Amino acid sequence: AIDRKAVRDLWSIKGQAIAIALVVASGVGTFVMSLNTLKSLQNSKEMYYEKYRFAHVWSQVKRAPMSLARRIEVIPGVSQAQMRVVVDVTLDVRGMAEPAVGRLISIPEYRTPMVNDLHLRKGRWIEPHRDGEALVSEAFAVSHQLEIGESVTAVINGRRQELTIVGVVLSPEYIIQIHGANLLPDDRRFGIFWMGYEQLASAFNLDGAFNNVALTLNRGALEAEVIQRLDDLTKPYGGRGASSREDHVSHRYISDEIRQLRSLGLIAPSIFFSVAAFLLNVVLTRLIGIQREQIAALKAFGYGKLQVGLHYIKLVLLISLAGTVLGIVVGLMLGRSLTEMYATLYRFPVFGFEWNVSVVLGALSISSAAAVAGTLFAVRRAVRLPPAEAMRPEPPAVYRPTMLDRSGLGEFLPQAARMIFRELERKPIKAALSCVGISMSVAVLVLGSFTMDSINYIMDFQFGLS
Repeated sequence: AIDRKAVRDLWSIKGQAIAIALVVASGVGTFVMSLNTLKSLQNSKEMYYEKYRFAHVWSQVKRAPMSLARRIEVIPGVSQAQMRVVVDVTLDVRGMAEPAVGRLISIPEYRTPMVNDLHLRKGRWIEPHRDGEALVSEAFAVSHQLEIGESVTAVINGRRQELTIVGVVLSPEYIIQIHGANLLPDDRRFGIFWMGYEQLASAFNLDGAFNNVALTLNRGALEAEVIQRLDDLTKPYGGRGASSREDHVSHRYISDEIRQLRSLGLIAPSIFFSVAAFLLNVVLTRLIGIQREQIAALKAFGYGKLQVGLHYIKLVLLISLAGTVLGIVVGLMLGRSLTEMYATLYRFPVFGFEWNVSVVLGALSISSAAAVAGTLFAVRRAVRLPPAEAMRPEPPAVYRPTMLDRSGLGEFLPQAARMIFRELERKPIKAALSCVGISMSVAVLVLGSFTMDSINYIMDFQFGLS
């Protein structure tokens, strides 16, 4: 019988219940979308880095002999070292009026496990002693619709040379392709090409030498110490100072994206749940005030304090549960769409949306806890109400002169203003909670427009001022 009463009560406040359920759904949807996408992105990144040996340390030099390689490889903590030739060149691509920039990176002529290993999407590996053969990054190939066997002209050390594409690849070093100090990736104007070491070194007079080194480190290695030792070894050869993975552009972009998703998954839902808790408190307080006589009748018929308290908790949880279920469905749909968007920006061998049970259960727990916490004082009031007292109308509040009245300033204010100030002073907790609720709703509006304002500011600064 008491559960049927809960359903009738819920129907009587259906408009308010739907509004609150939608607020809960917004918080749960943001939570599920952000954290599920975050886990998908993080898992894909970690598996890719591990399987394809993404470097921990890089160093650029002017020209260092291959004999230095042995001394670099024995630095304590170094797992694997890759000596490379890395040069930026000008590209002439069909369909483009202006030139593009190509980054040429040397690789072994015979395929062997290496630092920053390549994932072959289609085509084949380069063959030894075949001039002009190159592997191209997938982002550049897709942007220009380049197929296996097509050519791109590159200006290599002052001479034009045809680069014949024999394979399309992905590299953990370039999950996102950004050249130099560019603000955003531009796959049409910046491409990565991998060529055999012998051919590339000969073209740039680096036979038996290298100008770039990439290192992977053993677990527990001291990165700062490795960087210092590497700097000491490369300094005589024009070393510009080694850098760590944290300073790598591609890694930095995806790491920042993960941090933003984590923040979005924690901050935005907190705001929505706070608003929902405030609204539930207002609705339930009003409902309990109206149902004083019903509460007295329930207790008179033998329902205990626990049963009455659970009756109102169930009412709150029903609203919260409806919003949570809707939020989970919407969050999973949005998470899948967001993952598809990331797949066009970040290049992984395998990248798909994976929904995590712990995230869904976490959303259910947090939304329920927020709903119960927001209405705890109202439920406590219903539980502690004696039957005899509940049968009588609620007694009027005890009024005393307020600070405004005692100071004499009230005489200068109109009657309506004095009533407002008296109400605020006599019910400070209620007033404070109302302020918190309003501030949370304003925070939702700010959060919604913040991203667009930020992008507009960055664009204006980059293209208008800088």
